[in-house]
Amino acid sequence: MWKRTNPRLIQKLILGTLVICIMGFYCFTAQTNPVTNSVSMALCAKDTSYVHVLNNSSAEKVTCKPKVNLMFMKTHKTASSTMLNILLRFGENNQLKFALPDSRNDFFYPSSFFRSQVKNYRPGLCYNIVCNHMRFNAPEVEKLLPGDAFFFTIIRDPAELFESSFHYYKGYVPQTWRIPEKNKLSGFLTNPNRYFSPEGINSFYLRNLQFFDLGFENNLEVGDPRVHESIEYIAKRFQLVLISDHFEESLILLKDALCWQMDDILFFKLNARRAVSVSSMSPELKAKAREWNGADWKLYQHFNATFWARVEAYGRRRMEEDVRELRRRNAEMKAICIDGQGAVVAGDITDGHMKPWQPIGEATILGYNLRADVPQQFSELCRKMLTPEIQYLTDLGVNLWITRLWGWFKDNVLSS
Repeated sequence: MWKRTNPRLIQKLILGTLVICIMGFYCFTAQTNPVTNSVSMALCAKDTSYVHVLNNSSAEKVTCKPKVNLMFMKTHKTASSTMLNILLRFGENNQLKFALPDSRNDFFYPSSFFRSQVKNYRPGLCYNIVCNHMRFNAPEVEKLLPGDAFFFTIIRDPAELFESSFHYYKGYVPQTWRIPEKNKLSGFLTNPNRYFSPEGINSFYLRNLQFFDLGFENNLEVGDPRVHESIEYIAKRFQLVLISDHFEESLILLKDALCWQMDDILFFKLNARRAVSVSSMSPELKAKAREWNGADWKLYQHFNATFWARVEAYGRRRMEEDVRELRRRNAEMKAICIDGQGAVVAGDITDGHMKPWQPIGEATILGYNLRADVPQQFSELCRKMLTPEIQYLTDLGVNLWITRLWGWFKDNVLSS
């Protein structure tokens, strides 16, 4: 005899199939090919209306104007959501024009970026800031911004990044589902070729993710000359490559390069995981992760060296003083803005607008509660500093219907 089927299960399957069909149809029909008509460079404002007076190491006064035309290549699992929040606040405060995505919170990642993916794009429009997730495509990005735009990105030790991305995206990568070991991360890295296929669904999350985000082939062996060529290209195209493992020092270098003020780089750590969800990695396992992600490791080694060369040029003592000041200012804002001791699990966040996006199957991403007694002069700043990416983009007018539809499907069908 046939067992009686659970009506709720049937309903979920029907709704899930409908969601997948709608999203698939939209993604298939959406324009992702290059726009073929030629356009001139956007004539955005090259200067702000105010001048900062800075003191350099020789105590001489140096005047500079803040840079406002910016391209931030937002890589995955590199503290880039925190960096995004800084940029969104800076852009709003200075009434700059963002090139924003349309219907979702990225530019149709993992497809390569085309300027037609920008919300309300028309040839010749002026944009100041591009900063959402994409797979980098320099010629298309360059057509959105003035010639003086400052390009920068952020990278991370690939061992740490692999641990983070493996756990965060494992629900999206079927190749990880058949790993029998309880510690799937260790099981995969012990024999990655047993489980990995470059043609597998979302396989890019499993190897050289930073290389992939930056627009390059992510399955190259480390000795392939194209790896070195790609790194050379990044060094020429990006004026600054930040290191998330040294996030505060990175912000100080960015502040210096852009002629910003300390107020412009204040931050709270966003999109961070609960400590209990982070797998400890032995030195041997980290070595395996770096070997498996050889192109990313070579990328990291190169730009870690250039990063510390910049720190030396900036001045070690000066850097230490500025980092202490940044920490002091952040601690002040924490006391003003955040209720309780700090970041909390999603279930303990009382304001739904402050709840961060969660991966499939587990609520591991932390968020914050806003204090009820924030002084009026800090009210708007506190709220913006604590607002997660999805909600911030919505506040900026992006209709994230695909992201929200996927979120409903993820939370109500896949996670139950």
